[in-house]
This record gives sequence, C-alpha cells and structure tokens, in this order.
Amino acid sequence: MVDLANLRDPVVIAAFAGWNDAAEAATGAVDHLIEEWNAELVTEIDPEEYYDFQVNRPEVGFDENGDRQLTWPTTRVYVAQPADTDRDVLLIRGIEPNMRWRGFAQELLEVVDESNAQIVVVLGALLADSPHTRPIPVSATSSDEALSASWSLEPSTYEGPTGITGVFGDLCGALGVPAVSIWGAIPHYIAGSPCPKASLALLSKIEALLDLQIPEGELPEMARAWQRGADELSEEDPEVAEYVHSLEEQRDTADLPEASGDAIAAEFERYLRRRNKNHPDTP
Repeated sequence: MVDLANLRDPVVIAAFAGWNDAAEAATGAVDHLIEEWNAELVTEIDPEEYYDFQVNRPEVGFDENGDRQLTWPTTRVYVAQPADTDRDVLLIRGIEPNMRWRGFAQELLEVVDESNAQIVVVLGALLADSPHTRPIPVSATSSDEALSASWSLEPSTYEGPTGITGVFGDLCGALGVPAVSIWGAIPHYIAGSPCPKASLALLSKIEALLDLQIPEGELPEMARAWQRGADELSEEDPEVAEYVHSLEEQRDTADLPEASGDAIAAEFERYLRRRNKNHPDTP
C-alpha cells in the first residue's frame, strides 16, 4: 500500500462524471492516466452517504476470474508513480455526488491534505459551439494569484451554477493548496458519444502546464477514429455540414491573434521534448 504522506512532490488530477463531464472527456483523461501509469487504488469513498442509487445505479458483471460481482458507484483515489518523472500523481476519478456535497468534498480534502499535495488540477468538459474539424479549445484558469502569474493563467470570470469541480477546486484553495481548472469545449452537435480527441487535448494541457511526460498510448488513434466518425456524420447531412462550415469560419477568425511566434515556439518545444524522450539517440 502506498503511503500518502511520503509521496514525491505530489500533484492531484481529478475528474468527476456527470454535469462537469461532457462526452466523458474529463473522466476519459483520468481513466487513461490510471491505465497508462498502472495506478494503484489507495482509497474510495463510501457511496452510501452521497449517491442516489436510483440515479447512479450499481452494476453487475464479472471479474477477471469470471466470478460475478457487484460494483457500487463511487469516487476512487489512485496513486501513480511514473518512472520518468520525479513527482507522484494522485488521481481522483469519481462521480458528482447527488447529496451532501460539503461532506463529500471534505473527505477528498483530507486525502489531499494527507498527501501534502502541491497543486490540484480539476478537469471538466462542456458543450460549446466548437467545430469538430478544429483542435478542441482548452482553457485553464485559477483563482490563485501566484500560480496564475507563474503559469500565465487567466482568472476565472464565470458566474452561475457550478458543479462538484468548482466546489472542490474552491475548497482546495481555502485549504491553501492552489487549484487549476482545465476545461475542454466539446462540439455540442456530436456529443452523444465519448470524445477521446477532447481527452487528449486536456492531457496535452496538463503536460504543458506541469512539464509532465504523459504517455499517449492508443488515445491518438482513438481520437482519429472519432474524427473520422464526426466527418462522416457531418457529410451525410447538408444542414450539419453548413453549420460546421459557419463554426469553422468563426473559429478561424477568433484564433488569428493566437497564431503568434510565442505560441508556435511553445508547441514546437513540446514536440521536441516528446521526440527526444521517445528517441534519445536522435540529434
């Protein structure tokens, strides 16, 4: 069992299924990290106090030995210790609770406090007027002034209803642990299935902010398959195709100022780091 009190410069990455997780992009990103890093389950929340089982029903299935088992919906905490970095990662993969949000968040805060986490990254995804033919828009904000300054983050200007991601991030800040909120914008007209392209975009943002090497595994091919399916869907319906074209024009016009030398240089540096990691003998 991993000792949470002895983790190396730990960072927390959290995602919750439900209102905050359009097209399962956020939880898909954390699921990918759990699998690729072979993360170890260290604790899970007792679901009895926080979930309505008529809304989030338990599931029956078979385990790896072929034995029938019952799995309750809950929030689980994993620890990953990537071999190619000097820090450990606490991964929270959960479901937005149906009740007693403050008690739920407090249980997670106790884990964050015990681990001496330095930063909390909360992932989310929302439906937006975004064309599937362009890169998934990803935004990163923080209410922590020092972190915002060092990472060049924008302060959040959102006002309105929030989900468990907003509650958890806010309470982490109150605990003294700086929190970053990273959101991907999913094309609303094709959000009926999981979007690995968005999960990949969220992970790329995490990689850039934390300077953390993230294995992509099969995610790029899954993203390409999603892209092909979205292309076929839009080609089959002239009205959808016309709508996508209008979104492309709006997006391209809005993105023109972002095509700066600094943005291009930053992306090129990220590419070089990945290439040198995968091919250390390449000059």
